[in-house]
Amino acid sequence: MPNAKRKLVIAIDGPAGAGKSTIAARLAQKLGYINLESGAMYRALALKAIQQNVSQDSERELLALAQSSEIRLQPTGEGNRVFLDGADVSARIRERDITDAASRVSVHPAVRAWMVARQREMGLRGGIIMEGRDIGTKVFPDADLKIFLDAAPEVRQERRIQQHGAAADQEQARRLAADLAERDRRDRTRAASPLQSAPDAVHIDSSAMGVDEVVRRVEELALARMAAD
Repeated sequence: MPNAKRKLVIAIDGPAGAGKSTIAARLAQKLGYINLESGAMYRALALKAIQQNVSQDSERELLALAQSSEIRLQPTGEGNRVFLDGADVSARIRERDITDAASRVSVHPAVRAWMVARQREMGLRGGIIMEGRDIGTKVFPDADLKIFLDAAPEVRQERRIQQHGAAADQEQARRLAADLAERDRRDRTRAASPLQSAPDAVHIDSSAMGVDEVVRRVEELALARMAAD
């Protein structure tokens, strides 16, 4: 990798199942950057809400909960470890009930404003890759490189089904597909920071692309941006 005058801030946005988390993690390893998962932060808060029986529909209670929480991401060679108030919750926050709860928690404007402030603090020195649904539009609108990673709905549904090992269970596969469709609806129609592409984002459709191919494409864009400085 050529020497860069400064480290970039790279934003990767897109819908669930497009491959954002995998691409961000692999690219971070290649570039020696930190992968900041916005979704992991919302998942951690959703887990705490469940643990403390806080309504996922109460913006006021969720904001108070967030303000009293410590959410920390620790990069490793295999991806991030996620700590909630000092406890490692990396595995727990990937479970299905937390996925759904995080989608509900993330719709509240006050909660999102609190999260965005924390995320911006983390990215002050650059050298980060952050993926989510409003990174290039709200969190880092001045990011050096913005990617909007998408895939056809049926492809994203199949990826989610395979991820959960549900291909042989038609009922579970049906529920996962329905969950993904509902999550898409919430993400695209919420009042606060709906899912949309930044005007200056590079669109990549991963429907017919493998992970390595997508990583190479984003890496090429990043190296070109570094060389332009």
